[in-house]
Amino acid sequence: MKALAVALFWSLVSFAGAAPAQPPAAAPNWVEGRNYFLVARPQPTNLPKGKVLVTEVFSYACPACNQFRPYMQKLVKSLPPNAVLDYIPASFNPAEDWPMFQLAYVTAQTLGVANMTHEAMYDAVWTTGELATTDGNTLKSHMPTIEDAARFYQKQAGVPAAKFLETAKSFGVDTQVRHDEDLMKAYGIDRTPTIIVNGKYRVTVQEAGGLTQMVDVVNFLVHKESQ
Repeated sequence: MKALAVALFWSLVSFAGAAPAQPPAAAPNWVEGRNYFLVARPQPTNLPKGKVLVTEVFSYACPACNQFRPYMQKLVKSLPPNAVLDYIPASFNPAEDWPMFQLAYVTAQTLGVANMTHEAMYDAVWTTGELATTDGNTLKSHMPTIEDAARFYQKQAGVPAAKFLETAKSFGVDTQVRHDEDLMKAYGIDRTPTIIVNGKYRVTVQEAGGLTQMVDVVNFLVHKESQ
């Protein structure tokens, strides 16, 4: 497991006057078409000149995304000051309830609480089981609903469940979901986690060569785009 219309909720990792990003020492020879891929239809980021967008395509219900969490946290800490981080929630696995988690994330994003609840949402699926989609290795017969997610966000972020559900049905959320779907198609997303750098480059764990290598490739591309 974009140039968002709801830019307010980006996790900005920037401050004024910062020095340009430095390349990693003894960087491997990452090869386009093998370790990372040029997006067929690059998407404009609408960021100021000098900023580089780093987008993780993910799902809270994706086991590979959960496995990638500590590496994603490492990546966030290693990004240079000119990098801007955001997320696109994927929906292409309805059997595991991904569309619900997509709707929940975009709703939380619209309400301004997605960043503060991001890790807690993963924990609710994979640690506490509050929003788990499996019983061990078996899919649950009753998957978490958007009402379940609303109660989670009420507890974690203080958003009244009724307000969360009303927002989930809003035109703005529907528009953002459609926008995210269009971006995933443009980026050629077929698995998660996937990271898109500056709307131009696509990186996955398999193609990078591993979890640590994915972090390194993304940093390499951020530096490349920063020059």
